Amino acid sequence: MNWFISCVTTNYLNFQGRARRKEYWMFTLVYFLIGLALGILLKILGMQGLAKLVQVILILAFFLPSLAVTVRRLHDTNRSGWWCLITMVPFLGSIILFIFMLLDSTPGDNKYGVNPKE
Repeated sequence: MNWFISCVTTNYLNFQGRARRKEYWMFTLVYFLIGLALGILLKILGMQGLAKLVQVILILAFFLPSLAVTVRRLHDTNRSGWWCLITMVPFLGSIILFIFMLLDSTPGDNKYGVNPKE
């Protein structure tokens, strides 16, 4: 949970530096679980119409922190943040970005900063 809170508070608009796999995937997991819990809760309460609005608000609220942690994660694999745009290539682009998110950190320092594992 601390990784998520860090991404949403102190690193909200931080596109500099590097983010470990753990930081990226913990942020993604908590973001997914929040969306899932809200969706289930609204469905139980019978508010399906409100569910779409809540989903849009959630996406807008977490768009910038999600983009920032993705860019920092790409930096950790020694890639430019512009690689995020590969998702504009239908289907294949998302698979490539997913693979980049799974790769281990570049050992030692790189042009984006020091290795956060060290």
